[in-house]
Amino acid sequence: MAKRDYYDVLGVSKDASADDIKKSYRKLAMQFHPDRNPGNKEAEAKFKEAAEAYEVLSDDQKRARYDQLGHAGVDGMGHAGQGFGSMEDIMAQFGDVFGRGGGSLFERFFQGGGEAGPERGASLRLGLEISFREAVRGCTKTIDLRRNEPCATCDGTGAKPGTKPQTCTLCRGAGIVRQGQGFFVMQTTCPQCGGAGKTIKTPCVACAGEGMQPKPVTIKVRIPAGIEDGARLRVSGEGEASREGGRRGDLYVDVGVQADPFFERHGRDLVCRVPVGYAQAALGAELEVPTLDGTAKLKVPAGSQPGDVLRMRGLGVPEDGRPGDQLVVVQVTVPKKITDRQRELLRELGEIEDRTGEQKSFFDRIRSMFQ
Repeated sequence: MAKRDYYDVLGVSKDASADDIKKSYRKLAMQFHPDRNPGNKEAEAKFKEAAEAYEVLSDDQKRARYDQLGHAGVDGMGHAGQGFGSMEDIMAQFGDVFGRGGGSLFERFFQGGGEAGPERGASLRLGLEISFREAVRGCTKTIDLRRNEPCATCDGTGAKPGTKPQTCTLCRGAGIVRQGQGFFVMQTTCPQCGGAGKTIKTPCVACAGEGMQPKPVTIKVRIPAGIEDGARLRVSGEGEASREGGRRGDLYVDVGVQADPFFERHGRDLVCRVPVGYAQAALGAELEVPTLDGTAKLKVPAGSQPGDVLRMRGLGVPEDGRPGDQLVVVQVTVPKKITDRQRELLRELGEIEDRTGEQKSFFDRIRSMFQ
């Protein structure tokens, strides 16, 4: 089934501003959110479709690639092409569009006074560069980073050992205060506790009352075979711990793939350019060419022309359980320096080509155009 244009999905024009795109996505996400459409698979599909479109159009680099190349230009970048697997993925990535916390959208926007539950820990994002061959074959990389963990001195409470945080007297532990009457109610962060719902009279000295301390951690990340340059991986539960006892955030890894001196990637196929001598191209030859696993023999047919593409099946990029092919582009080389014997042979060959062959028939056709 053909994918819909991302601009059509969000209902915006191709020159829409970033703010217009964000507003349109928020409107569609609220309309089709599963909390408002329980059991409605069509609404769920539209919710995910809108999230995929917003992920591309809200990113300047991805949007430029999409405008130039369409869906093919962003396939494999983040969730473009494959879509979001769950509502959790969408909320983890675009929670800032809707506001605080990782709870239900329906609860946060349409239920007056309902609790959204403990806020998730912050998600982290970092870049990782891998080699071309690692991207094709897949690999496991070790990442060292620092992230906030619960303070060991106060067990994450932020209060001095032996004391406890007190429930905020202004918001009564809600972290928010509401003002207004009837339908129009304004909800703001509690100015007394800063949204924590609790106040600390005697803060922990080790973490200065934060309840969290940065600590070094080592994480192993599995890079799937065939990953594209610019793709984003989500490592569930490897973000920062929650200050309120909620779930951990996630770790997002933006993958950059280094260029290879021999190969270029075109979808599932690998392309390399191999120099072939004039005699080899004319007479045919068997050459040793580079592959991802080393080298392999390739038969160059007699009469090969510059730019001819020779296919080596099964030596490309694995995708959906099937490997692509390696495409070898013939580059006929002309020597800059030749020996006297080579010059003599080439002149003899040139005389033969002048009397017969393709060059004579070509110039005959040129002359016929002017007669």
